[in-house]
Amino acid sequence: MSGFAPSYVTVNPHFMMPELIMQYSLASGAFTTLATENPMPRLGEADLYVYAKKVQLTTQVSANQSTSNNLPSASVIPSMISTATYRLQTRAQYDNFDEAATGAWGYPLPEALRLAARQGIAQQLRNALLYGYNPANGEGLINTSGATRVNLGADTNGNTGYSTWDSGQLAQFLLNMIGNLKTTTLQIGQPLRLVFLAPQRFIQQISYGGIVSLTQFQRIGAGVETAAGLVETVAQWAGGDDVSFAADDTLIGQGAGGTDAILLIAPELKIPRANDRVNTNIFATLTPNTTATSLMLCDVSAPTEIPTPLPDGGITTLYTMRSTSGWGIRPEGLTILSAAY
Repeated sequence: MSGFAPSYVTVNPHFMMPELIMQYSLASGAFTTLATENPMPRLGEADLYVYAKKVQLTTQVSANQSTSNNLPSASVIPSMISTATYRLQTRAQYDNFDEAATGAWGYPLPEALRLAARQGIAQQLRNALLYGYNPANGEGLINTSGATRVNLGADTNGNTGYSTWDSGQLAQFLLNMIGNLKTTTLQIGQPLRLVFLAPQRFIQQISYGGIVSLTQFQRIGAGVETAAGLVETVAQWAGGDDVSFAADDTLIGQGAGGTDAILLIAPELKIPRANDRVNTNIFATLTPNTTATSLMLCDVSAPTEIPTPLPDGGITTLYTMRSTSGWGIRPEGLTILSAAY
């Protein structure tokens, strides 16, 4: 990594705009799918694997009018899951001549290279979160074993792409996804934070292009709504859920058969409870317990920077950190929709 700053010729007298016209990249919303909305800095710098312990219950109880001499019992069954960690590295090299050249262009080379390195690592973390460093091992949220996978077929008019689907029907389809996820995770009656992660063009369709007909939905006080607004409003009405939509364009073409992938996830679950005295889920109150459905662990919250002098008078800076892939520890909390554009 270096700074390429060629010489340039100007006409005098002239005025030079002091501001830079920067290249923009998509600020991915992928990390909102994590329970903490960020990778958790818990690893040691040399840790090669992360392990997590699971505890499950099977139990039997006898019911007789008289005392039984042969009683069944409960069984607590522990097991373990694991995921690998990987080291991310990049470097920047420059000397005082490079700094002088970029100074003529009006930007500081050390900070530019630092931000470029951090963006590269952030993009690699996003790829690992969604697709894994080693997808064949089930790494990455989109490769989560046991996640629910559905396809967007055709609406009642025969449209098969979400860009042409009836907006009201598309909103109802997304609400059904939410309802099914909450049923599968035993969260009916529990307010949840729910995230749809999708390409920008899907969010554009349901937020700007997808106006729902007045005959299908009417807001309080009159007026129509977009498909996204309908989903957010009805989910809040029905279960107190907080639904948000986040964008990541790398999901284009990642669904079944080259369709777009759209992820619905509840990053954290509530412990189901209905009655504190007679609780048919009281075993789940055993502590310590994590309510997360998705995790990503790292050793530092930002890349470690290690500068080293070069023999010719320059400097090289190593940027490094260690992380896991995205880890779906509760696959029932994730639904992956494959939808044609």
